[in-house]
Amino acid sequence: MTKRNNIIYWTATGILALFMFVGGLAQIFRQKDNVEGIIHLGYPLYFMAILGVWKVLGVITILLPRFPLVKEWAYAGFFFAMTGAVISHIAVGDQFAHFIAPLVFAILTVVSWYFRPAGRRI
Repeated sequence: MTKRNNIIYWTATGILALFMFVGGLAQIFRQKDNVEGIIHLGYPLYFMAILGVWKVLGVITILLPRFPLVKEWAYAGFFFAMTGAVISHIAVGDQFAHFIAPLVFAILTVVSWYFRPAGRRI
């Protein structure tokens, strides 16, 4: 892996991991803005706990060495969650500003996955 690719991987992965972890905790602990957002999108509140736990576990999986198959599932989960958030915001008629963050995180997920080191691939 080239130095450039390594920098791209760790930058994208670090940003993705930080925000997924913080967002997951905010969902688990039902932070006010997250509660309002999930209600606005029409989802039940218990969905927040499920997403939050999955995000935290996904971050741990992506950052730990080994387990390349589980990493694939974590990346897929992040991608589905973030693109699902984008689609949900579009479905309820939100403006672009409301779904730019999940769109950026979906892109970061793809970048992190694409540039991951050989030891983290299947």
